[in-house]
Amino acid sequence: MGRKKNTPTDRQFMTAEVVKTERISPNFVRVTLAGLEGLENWGADHWCRLFFTRQGQDVLQLPTRTSEIGWYLQYLAKPKARRPWVRAYTVRDARPEVGEVDIDFVIHGDLDSMGPAGKFALEAKPGDRLGFLDQGSAFTPDHPHDWTLLIGDETALPAIAGICRELPGSTEGVASIEIPSAEDKQEFVAPAGMDIRWIARDESSQAHEKPGELALKALAEAKLPDGEVHAHTIGESALATGARRHLISERGVPKRNVDFVGYWRYGRAQTS
Repeated sequence: MGRKKNTPTDRQFMTAEVVKTERISPNFVRVTLAGLEGLENWGADHWCRLFFTRQGQDVLQLPTRTSEIGWYLQYLAKPKARRPWVRAYTVRDARPEVGEVDIDFVIHGDLDSMGPAGKFALEAKPGDRLGFLDQGSAFTPDHPHDWTLLIGDETALPAIAGICRELPGSTEGVASIEIPSAEDKQEFVAPAGMDIRWIARDESSQAHEKPGELALKALAEAKLPDGEVHAHTIGESALATGARRHLISERGVPKRNVDFVGYWRYGRAQTS
């Protein structure tokens, strides 16, 4: 994990309102949220927590404490039936001047088997409300390095796009992104020296059920630049930890040079 973070000092729970939804590719739905007055743009992998009502809840009950530990303890103290669903998401784009953000939701499976966030994204309509807690950004390299390595799956695409957009123009490196379908590729701003490598599961000659397996295989076989690296490995837990393990044990990268964040775990549903 990152050793220091850009974190809001005066965080507050806000109620966001859906203003637009768009199916931007086969496996992504972009939801535009408004009503976020006072929002800051943290850049890079700016992330937030979103709070959705559970079935049968008429009112969205958000925590009142805003410290990182305080709000979660208050949340856990509520009976599960009265808690909103909470999920962490990266902000794909932020427009603080009008209090808007875009959030890209990955859509897996059909509606019946989908989690609460995916269902919300598919069913959302203008005027729907949800809770929003700003969390800042986590991509904060704090050591000298010659190049940057970004590795992730589809859930990491918004973060990788945001990081590439904020990197200095002279940055060199590699961004390797595994996606379900070649049609899920997105255009985003990146320094000319960043080599963007897309790995589409639907173009693989071998069946890979678990997201991240192809990205790990590609990393093991990749020729990478020389010099000191800062690596950021994110997405499915086995991908994030496996990539870090490979870089340290097989490539000799110092532990300090590799940040990793497991966004989710394949085969394990999140229950809160």
